[in-house]
Amino acid sequence: MAITLGAFVLPATMVWEDEFAWSPVAQTIEYGLTGSQIIDEAVKQAGRPITLIGQSDGNHHTGGIQRADLLTLRTTLYVVGAIHTLTLHDARTFTVTSVHGGEGPITAVPLPVFGSIWPANPQSTRWYLLRAIRLITV
Repeated sequence: MAITLGAFVLPATMVWEDEFAWSPVAQTIEYGLTGSQIIDEAVKQAGRPITLIGQSDGNHHTGGIQRADLLTLRTTLYVVGAIHTLTLHDARTFTVTSVHGGEGPITAVPLPVFGSIWPANPQSTRWYLLRAIRLITV
C-alpha cells in the first residue's frame, strides 16, 4: 500500500524514523514542601512527531522523488495552518500538520549526476532523495 498525504502519493519506500521515540503519556515529577514526590500524568491529546525518511548508502536510494513532485509537495506543506490526513503502508491514518521549526518540513537533495556532483540546473524530471518529511499530529 502507498503512503499518502491527502491526495499526494509519497514514495512507498519512506520509513517512519521516530515511530517508537515518543510516549503518549505526559508526566511531571515534583517534590512537595515535605519532600514527598508528586507525580502528575495524563494522556497526550496530540503532538506526536512523524518523521518520514528516505535512505541512501551512496549506491542505492529510497525516497526518490522527481523535482516537479517535490515542488508540489513543498507547496502543500508550506501552507500556514494546513491540516492533512497521512495514511501509512499499513492503513493507519493520522491527522497532521507540517513542522516549520528547525529545518522545516522537508529535506531533499538532488541525486548526483556523476559520483557526488549535484546538477547545476535541475530539470523537473530530475530525481531527488527525499531525506525527511517532518510532520506532527494535531
